[in-house]
Amino acid sequence: MSSASGLTREQHLDMYRCMNRIRRFEEVSVDLFTQGELPGFLHPYIGQEASATGVCSVLNDDDYITSTHRGHGHVIAKGATVNKMMAELFGKVTGYCRGKGGSMHIMDRNLGILGANGIVGGGIPIATGAGLSAKMRGTTQVAVSFFGDGASDEGSFHESLNLASLHNLPVVFLVENNGFAQSQRQCLHQKVEDIAIRATAYNMKSLIADGADVLDVHEKAAQAVEWCRNGEGPVLMEVKCFRWTGHYVGDPAEYRTAEEVKYQKTERDAIKIYGDYILKCRIAAKSDLDQILAEVNQELEDAVAFGRNSEEPDLNMLLEDVFGDE
Repeated sequence: MSSASGLTREQHLDMYRCMNRIRRFEEVSVDLFTQGELPGFLHPYIGQEASATGVCSVLNDDDYITSTHRGHGHVIAKGATVNKMMAELFGKVTGYCRGKGGSMHIMDRNLGILGANGIVGGGIPIATGAGLSAKMRGTTQVAVSFFGDGASDEGSFHESLNLASLHNLPVVFLVENNGFAQSQRQCLHQKVEDIAIRATAYNMKSLIADGADVLDVHEKAAQAVEWCRNGEGPVLMEVKCFRWTGHYVGDPAEYRTAEEVKYQKTERDAIKIYGDYILKCRIAAKSDLDQILAEVNQELEDAVAFGRNSEEPDLNMLLEDVFGDE
């Protein structure tokens, strides 16, 4: 793994907790979905926890993120509570969008979460606009747009990078390259191996991080965010990662081999790698890590109960929240 880079014990354990919270949330959500308790679709983030955790660990409360259809990890890492997250997945009024958004549209402006987005590449221009807003208002805020390798082929990607570069906006374009655009291998839809190289066309800085190493992601993200705060942005940052599941719950994922999935789970599990690092460096004891896992498990038990027991939206709410305030 990368070096600790001056992180405190508390910061290390916070990141370890965050990664486990994301994974456990996804595991519980998958179980609930397969049992028929959750409506809609579910796109698990399992295997990519180091990306959201490492990036959001360097953001301030008033910084912005935009997310994707695979967005649970991003919003949890930015500070969303699992209670309101789970309630939203259940479609209850106590959820972040009062049960109207579901899995793919969670947002909370108070946390700087400008929305998960079911449109491929849909969040990229939104983050660009947030970066423009920060620059016009003269703040030090940074916007981070999470998206996948497939979205980097969209027009919204190229248009946004061009605009951000032209106006020197404080935006980190964060591509989570998990190797597959839905069911198509990267090599079948792109000639480039490293998506980060596309920054060259827009004369912007770029970085590549290992998605199995949360400290590497943290360090690279810290550099990208620092550039943006200093007026040296934007930045295209690529995290090489791997999703353990298919594109969605129920996807047989026949487009990849059992061997490569097994390798990723056994050799490149970011949570296990980080836990081993914490123990090896004597940052914390095994009992400390076990306690974190127990607390996370209890959080999710409570979140499921909160979601199940919350009220359903009233029919009179159907046309509310359609338009903004006058």
